[in-house]
Amino acid sequence: MLRRIFLLLAVLVALILAVVLLGPFLIPATSSAGQKQATDLAPAASRFVTIPFEGTRGIPLHFQEAGPTGIPAEGRGDANAAQKLDDPAAGEGESPASENSDSTVGGKTDVRPTFILLHGFTFNLFTWDPIREFLAAQGRVLAYDQIPYGLSAKLTAADWSGPNPYAKEAAISQLFAFMDALGVERAVLVGNSSGGTLAMEAALARPERVAGLILVAPWVFAQRPTLPAWVAELPQLSRLSLLIGRKLGEGVLLDYSYADPGRITDQRRALMTLHAQVRDADLAWGELLNRSLSSPVTISAHLAQLTQPVLLISGDRDKLVKVADTRRVADALPNAALTVIPGCGHVLQEECPRAFEQAVADWLVDHPGLGLAAIGPTLSSGQFLRMASLSAPAMFPLNQAAPSHP
Repeated sequence: MLRRIFLLLAVLVALILAVVLLGPFLIPATSSAGQKQATDLAPAASRFVTIPFEGTRGIPLHFQEAGPTGIPAEGRGDANAAQKLDDPAAGEGESPASENSDSTVGGKTDVRPTFILLHGFTFNLFTWDPIREFLAAQGRVLAYDQIPYGLSAKLTAADWSGPNPYAKEAAISQLFAFMDALGVERAVLVGNSSGGTLAMEAALARPERVAGLILVAPWVFAQRPTLPAWVAELPQLSRLSLLIGRKLGEGVLLDYSYADPGRITDQRRALMTLHAQVRDADLAWGELLNRSLSSPVTISAHLAQLTQPVLLISGDRDKLVKVADTRRVADALPNAALTVIPGCGHVLQEECPRAFEQAVADWLVDHPGLGLAAIGPTLSSGQFLRMASLSAPAMFPLNQAAPSHP
């Protein structure tokens, strides 16, 4: 009898091992994404720029720009490198962003900041639509899709021969390469969730190029498993990463990021999953997720080294990054202010855009070197918001009004 029990246990263990070792290979490795080109899906306001990256032929990034381009944004240089991929001649001649290098307002030089907007995990640049024109009233605004999200490049392993383009260090170098391509020497980085993490990593790596940080629920004290590189590179985990990437690519985190998912419109959902129509999108997402398995989040150990002015914004109904975690970040930073907005979730810029704008306006007035107060009489935050309210409405209006905040 004992022998039969051990035999059954051995068979059971063998079956479990077979499922673990062979089961992932049942996940299809061929792309199930659409077959369209990103340029075919891009809205009229979109542009593309190819940035250099070692071991590739260059990485095409999808971006949008708002705000004045005829004024000298802080540190702006040559922007002729920015051009649409399907129009090689677009970069020839004088770029509008490099014209009128001197401009004055009220007899004072108009040197406004450039804001670079960094979306979070699985999101894309459209997450900033409700507040982009507000920031455009303050300076130049650039939002881009980090790879492989949105309409930016969908790189698979066959597309590079050098460093992994989905590594943390690669994301930092791609950010600065984007700034170089658009002629931005120094910028205020605005990041949500993992985009906030990227913003802090970039400020740590190149502090002279980051004037300030606006961080919306930054992912700092993240608790997620990390594996040795050799384990993460096992073919079984590559297939599992592909499966998870396909599921996340359906936009499942959007509902979880809102305090009230009832505010999400069909138009917003469509923009969240626009990438799924692009060739190899699911394979690229799988590559990113597989690389993340061996990339721990370590920025929490370096917060004291970030000396730039920082605004932290948190929603008290955030289910992904709790207010307590954001408060810990604020306490550890040497030059930070924290605003907590009631009734809002993880993507405040979408769900509670007016409250987000109020928080930013207050902060910018307190830091005149970064904003409009540097070029004229000091404005109160209320005056600033009244001026900004003349901007265009949000691209995806909410199904119902966002919470009202005093």
